[in-house]
Amino acid sequence: MDQLTLFETDSIVNVARVSQRSPFRYPGGKTWLVPWIRGWLKSLPQRPGTFVEPFCGGGIVSLTVAFESLAERVVMVELDDQVASVWRVILGSDTDRKWLVNRIVDFRLSTETAIEVISRDPQNDREKAFQTILKNRIYHGGILANGSGMIKNGEKGKGIRSRWYPETIAKRILNIGRITDRIRFIEGDGIKALQEYASVDSIAFFIDPPYTAGGKKAGNRLYRFCDLDHTALFRAAGSLKGDFLMTYDDAQEVHHLAGENGFDTHLVPMKGTHHIEYRELLIGKDLSWARPRNTGISP
Repeated sequence: MDQLTLFETDSIVNVARVSQRSPFRYPGGKTWLVPWIRGWLKSLPQRPGTFVEPFCGGGIVSLTVAFESLAERVVMVELDDQVASVWRVILGSDTDRKWLVNRIVDFRLSTETAIEVISRDPQNDREKAFQTILKNRIYHGGILANGSGMIKNGEKGKGIRSRWYPETIAKRILNIGRITDRIRFIEGDGIKALQEYASVDSIAFFIDPPYTAGGKKAGNRLYRFCDLDHTALFRAAGSLKGDFLMTYDDAQEVHHLAGENGFDTHLVPMKGTHHIEYRELLIGKDLSWARPRNTGISP
């Protein structure tokens, strides 16, 4: 789907047509949002000097921006130490990155070998990164939160092998290795990152926090670090000199926070788990670029 068609019709994005950049299969991932991200950044008066994603998770948005040079540089921020270990290794030295790639490709996956790796206390970032990717790939829905467990049946009865594609994962990691000069990773708090960069107007921010506003339970179930002061987050977004795009569940509390802070909102369609269609809420300073355009064609 091209950008013109998307913004003329508010159609659901076909994620199969979006380049898969991340080594993660991340719960709540934003692959479906990639065309909207492109449209937003290209609508800005000039290309951002820096693109900041304070809750980067699987990183598909940041990686897309870096690969497609939609900003001069990218800053990825993540609080979860497991996810952070993966990004540190991938975005770190060639030696660490190649170690991780070889470990993934050479690993002989079985229930026994998986349990052995998962039950081990990792001694360094390399081991922790591999353990995290393994869990992410063989756990239900890629969920790393406490209480998650290994896939039982999976696709076509493949069980834990259903999402374990070592060559594909390795290729994605190596591709990211070619653009590490464009990306900085920070393990830390997302709201603090917003506050740190708030005074710079050449920065664009993509804000995708855990969905726990309005009593939503998804964030608690999907993420290890899901406690968030949503009022403080909106306040921080309101202090940003640069432009931002925020995504949230379509919850009444979120609409209230957006209105209270003078933000623009727009609902966009997407497909979630089991291909169920629903709408997510885009929030920003001005979302006129996201609304369907008048094509002059009568219904």
